[in-house]
This record gives sequence, C-alpha cells and structure tokens, in this order.
Amino acid sequence: MDKISVIVPCYNEEESLPLFYKEIKKVITKMKEVSFELILVDDGSKDKTFTIIKDLAKDDNQVKYISFSRNFGKEAAIYAGLEYSSGDYVTLLDADLQEPPELIEKMYKIITTEDVDCVGLKTDEHKEYGFVRRFFTRCYYKLIAKLSKVEMVPGARDFRLMTRQMVNAVLELKEYNRYSKGIFSFVGFKTKWLTYKVPQRVAGKSKWSFFKLFTYAIDAIIGFSTVPLTISVIIGVLFCLISLISVIVIIIRTLIFGDPVAGWPSLVCIMFFLSGVQLFCTGISGAYISKTYTEIKNRPIYIIRETDDKNRK
Repeated sequence: MDKISVIVPCYNEEESLPLFYKEIKKVITKMKEVSFELILVDDGSKDKTFTIIKDLAKDDNQVKYISFSRNFGKEAAIYAGLEYSSGDYVTLLDADLQEPPELIEKMYKIITTEDVDCVGLKTDEHKEYGFVRRFFTRCYYKLIAKLSKVEMVPGARDFRLMTRQMVNAVLELKEYNRYSKGIFSFVGFKTKWLTYKVPQRVAGKSKWSFFKLFTYAIDAIIGFSTVPLTISVIIGVLFCLISLISVIVIIIRTLIFGDPVAGWPSLVCIMFFLSGVQLFCTGISGAYISKTYTEIKNRPIYIIRETDDKNRK
C-alpha cells in the first residue's frame, strides 16, 4: 500500500485549521487504497494553533507535528515537513483551503498512471488580490522567466504531489535562503500542471503583505539568477561611455565655438541621477553579498521546540 505524506505549514491558523482537518479527513477516508500521514508544522504561531495541533494529534494517530522555537518562515516549514515525511508520495497544502484537498485523489491517479514525478497546480488569477498586486505578480513572473535559467511557471502554487525520489533530491539542497518554487524547478523531474481556480479563504487573512511578497520576489531572483550583477556592470560601462562623450562635446563647444558651460541646476540633477544609479548597482552587489554571508554562517534552517517524534533532534 502506498503512503502519502501531507505537509501543512501553519502560522496563526487557529480559525482555519479545524476546517482544514475536517476536509482532509474526508479525502483520507475516501482514498482507502493508500495510507496517510498528516504532518502539521507550527511555524512559531502566536495564537492557539499549536494547542489545536496537539489536540488533533492526541485523538488521531495519523497526525504528526513539529513546532518551531520561533517563526522561521514558510520555506523553513516546508523543508522541515519534507525532512520529517516518510511517504512514498509527498504533497504540500495550506491550511486556508485555497488549495482543495480533494484534488489529491486526482493527482495521485495521474502520478501513478502517467510517466511523471510531480503533479502541480497553477492558477491564472487570484480573486482576493487587487489589480495592482495582480499586475506586479504578472510582471514578476515575466521578469524571472527571462532572468532565471530554470523554468518558472506563472501562477504555480506550492500545492503539488511529488515522488519520494524528487523529495530526496529537494532535500539535498540545504541552502539557507530558500525559494521552493525555484528549487522544485531546479531539481528537474517531469511535472504535469493542472490549472484550477483559487477559492476564497475559509477563515483568517493572508499572512503575505505586498512588502513581504516583494522581498520574497527579490530573494527568488537573487537565488536563481546572476543577471542583475551583469546588468549593473553594463550600466556602469554605459555611463562611463556617456560621461566620456559628454566631456569631449563640452571641450569642443568651449574651444571652437566659445560656448561657456553653465547651468548648475542641470548639473545637480545629473549628479543625483548618477548617484542613484551607483546606489542601485551597489545595492545589487550588496544583496548577493548578504545572501552569501547568511549561507557561510551555516545556521540551521529551523530549530524545533517540540515534536511528537521523541527520537528527532
């Protein structure tokens, strides 16, 4: 009998977690041909999420849990769940039910009958996003598709069903600065994508603000492309050439035509513009250096405060 591990990162999900558990149990009861383990990862929640998780684990031996010592982020929770999983197939789900658990049955049939290693979900639109956020999301996927050497599927969700072989490959990448969508693409393997419409959240609100998504996008670009460094070099060379040409033009105008160089406002504007370009290029270099700095410190991706597995450290 195949075993499916369901990994659910949880951060302040006290309202949605009971509803999610009810829905996932319907799927588990229906799919009698496979066994399940439900791994709930508490990412340092500040509400009663972990209390609910422990109560579920007490009454259901299919429920396992990990609780972090603080909030390490969703990427760390995903990695911990993958490490903790023991199933032949592994799937990732959010507790807000925007990724319908009932799709697991369809995904399992595909992955066991077709020559694929992963079945993922993607969406074209997100109803709860405003126009501005949807616009920047589309621009981000277009940008990273051009910058990155690995395929970034627009609208791809974390919800996917993977074989154990693919999961083991993902676990080999132990980098501290993680971007799971990029990592899933980097390890390769055959993936089949299913398109679906994202339903409304059953409870609570999104933990991802526009600023968090923006910084997450920057991390993704830096993690999977060195093109920004190349762009900063090109910009530097281009402005050096422009400056050289400008100096030659000024000398010619002054010596031949007797045209004096005047106008301090324009000079100040040029100085501000060039300073901005310098800071931009320096910022790009600094971003890469900062990521290198956090990697070489070799700090753990997460720290466990409590788990139901007494042998786990």
